[in-house]
Amino acid sequence: MDPWNSTQDVIRCTLCQDLVAPMYCEVCHTHLCKDCVEKHFSGSSIVHKVVPLKQYLTTLSNPKCRKHPTKQCELHCEQCDIPICAKCISSGKHSGHKQIDIFKSFEIKTEILQRDLQELEKSIYPKYKAIASNIPVQKANLSKNSRKLTTTIDKQGEVWHREIDTIITNMKSNVEEMESKHLPILNKQENEIACTISEITQTIAELKKLLNSKDVCLVSEYKSRIAEFRRMPPKLKVSLPNFRPQEIHTDQLIKQFGSLSALSFTTEEQDYSMPPQGAESSPPNRSLMDVPQVITAIDTGYGSLYGVTCLNDTEVWTCGCFNNKMNLYNLQGELLKSIQTWSGNMPRDIAVTRSGGLVFTDYRVRTVNLVKNTKIQTVITLWRWTPLGVCSASSGDLLIVMDNDDKDDSDSDDDVQTKVVRYSGSTEKQSIQYDDKGQPLYSPCGDKYISENRNLDICVSDSGARAVVVVNKAGKLRFTYTGPPSTTKGSFNPRGITTDSQGRILTADNYNHCIHILDQDGQFLRYIDNSDLQLPWGLCVDTRDNLFVAERDTVEQTERKLPTDYFNQMGKTNSLSESSGAEAVTCMERQRLPTRTGPKSAVCTFTLDHYNPF
Repeated sequence: MDPWNSTQDVIRCTLCQDLVAPMYCEVCHTHLCKDCVEKHFSGSSIVHKVVPLKQYLTTLSNPKCRKHPTKQCELHCEQCDIPICAKCISSGKHSGHKQIDIFKSFEIKTEILQRDLQELEKSIYPKYKAIASNIPVQKANLSKNSRKLTTTIDKQGEVWHREIDTIITNMKSNVEEMESKHLPILNKQENEIACTISEITQTIAELKKLLNSKDVCLVSEYKSRIAEFRRMPPKLKVSLPNFRPQEIHTDQLIKQFGSLSALSFTTEEQDYSMPPQGAESSPPNRSLMDVPQVITAIDTGYGSLYGVTCLNDTEVWTCGCFNNKMNLYNLQGELLKSIQTWSGNMPRDIAVTRSGGLVFTDYRVRTVNLVKNTKIQTVITLWRWTPLGVCSASSGDLLIVMDNDDKDDSDSDDDVQTKVVRYSGSTEKQSIQYDDKGQPLYSPCGDKYISENRNLDICVSDSGARAVVVVNKAGKLRFTYTGPPSTTKGSFNPRGITTDSQGRILTADNYNHCIHILDQDGQFLRYIDNSDLQLPWGLCVDTRDNLFVAERDTVEQTERKLPTDYFNQMGKTNSLSESSGAEAVTCMERQRLPTRTGPKSAVCTFTLDHYNPF
């Protein structure tokens, strides 16, 4: 197989993304047209090596088949994600699988490698470095805080020691004072008793002397003092003071001394935001194709499909009426994940945050919820307002369309109000409801969906007003679109709304089975009405400007496979396979649209402009 002849008509210049790229830079892995070669060399310190693409591709060799070592692989099986040889194909194991040229697969993977390398170098690696550089700061703060705490504890200890020393000193002083008061009393009584005892001793000696003298005169002069001595001195009762030490309660001491909170380590999940499109340079101007092309159709199994949002370029979330599950599919139609709402209600709208989380609104319980790793967290709970459409803004905020339910007994819509609210997490930052004249921007009834444009305009599809209402970031009305100036179609009935990398606004016109495309100033550009759409509803655009369209109420579904020539943009026919089923996600590219038969309900993926990596 000649790799040059198989790819030269489809590989586009990486810089201008328009012209065929006959040249290739082996250093930057960049495809270049002849006009952009000089531009690639200019203003760079890198030594480039640009060679003809044909020359570069001839240096590639077909890999040997792992299962059949004697054979060379010429194709790559998309579903099995392995190179395959002719013998693999004849074995039937890859029957019905999408197969592309092995060198086209090499180019695709090279592009993915280049994107991953750029994101790692310019976004992920700097974030890790920033996180790592913060750890020494945290360690220094920890040490500083420990020293501060130790000093504070020591000071508190010194205060306590002073208080305790004061208490002990006071108590000792009280003991000494009590002793000094009681001791003189005891001394006085002791002296009085000692004096009386001396007198008694003297009296005893005198009585003995009289008895032995037989002197009548002396005996007759004796005066008895026995009555005096019989009056005993009062007995002094002393209640000695004592000290009753209290039981020490450590917990109470700690409470009185002061508490020290425990050291805790918590891990907080850090959101990672994909680098915004056009962060380094504006996307190239891409012209629209006359006929958008189908890439694939995914059978979702919903009874009535109305919601779709891109998780990335290969996976989409979907939701439907009367179904409380949100399903994640890849472009091969494989169900990757299914999330059920905690309330059991169907989600009113879904969106993907910049960090990859799934947001959904629950109209009945008035909540906005975030799904991360299959866990549902209620982010916002409303009172007297019910959430409708939701989208994730480039800033990471959530934009939510909501209405209140203050209706009187007549069920009139006169008292119903509608507004757009911007939230940062659970905090309301902005409310958009009235124009400069005080008139409501949005109708009080009907479905409403919301999207943020790349110029930060806020675009709301208002089916009740049969209009698309666009305000700037500050909430000032820029324009209202109610349909093209002249049309043969019926009344405009917008549903889902989205924007692309060029700032174009796309909205589904449900009853007219078409999609309106406007520029960012509200000028009508064209319809998508030549793609056999049936009741288009939800819309979303991936990073490559492929458009996914949710078609409602399908009886049959035509599945469109990726073309065999994956890179070809023009003039090729997609292979088709018919299958019965419910709603489907259909992915369309910018090739000739295959014929579709029967009523459909699908999420179609279109490519609309002349650049497409498929």
